[in-house]
Amino acid sequence: MSSPSKKGSESGSKSKKSAASLDLNTARQMLPLVRSIVNDIVASKRKVADLSNEQHQLELERRSLTWESRQRRYAVTDEIQQAERNYSTAVGELSQLGVALAEGEATTVDFPTRINGRPAAFTWQPGDENLRYWRYAEEEQRRPIPADWQPGTAMKSRAGA
Repeated sequence: MSSPSKKGSESGSKSKKSAASLDLNTARQMLPLVRSIVNDIVASKRKVADLSNEQHQLELERRSLTWESRQRRYAVTDEIQQAERNYSTAVGELSQLGVALAEGEATTVDFPTRINGRPAAFTWQPGDENLRYWRYAEEEQRRPIPADWQPGTAMKSRAGA
C-alpha cells in the first residue's frame, strides 16, 4: 500500500476489483475499456428512453391498435427490459473494474484514488479526450490534473486544492 502522499496504490495487486485506489497511470490505461462501457451505458439509456416514449404512445392508443401494433406494444416491453438489463450489466462491468458512475451523474466515471491522504477520484466523462480531471470524494468540482502529476510521483499540497 502506498503512503498517503502518493496518488494511489501502485497496482501491485492484479485484481482491479479489490483495488481501493488507482494510480493515474493505471486509470489512464483503463480508459479505453471504460469509454467503451460508458458508450454501452449511454446507448442503453437512450434506447430505454426512446422505447418508453413509444410504449407510452402505444398505451394511449391501445383501444384502437391494429393487430401488428398490439404485437409491437408487447415487444416494446420486452425490449425495454433487455435494454435495462444491458444497462445493469454495463454498470456491473464498471464496478468489477473498481470504478463507478459518479453520484447523481449518468455518465461521469470516478476512478478512486487518494490525494494528500484524502479519498479522491480521477474523473472522466464522454467528451473528455483523456483522463484530465480529479476531485476530492466529498466535492463535486472537477479540477484539472496538473502536468507534474506523473505516474509514481508524490503529490504535493497545492494552494487552493
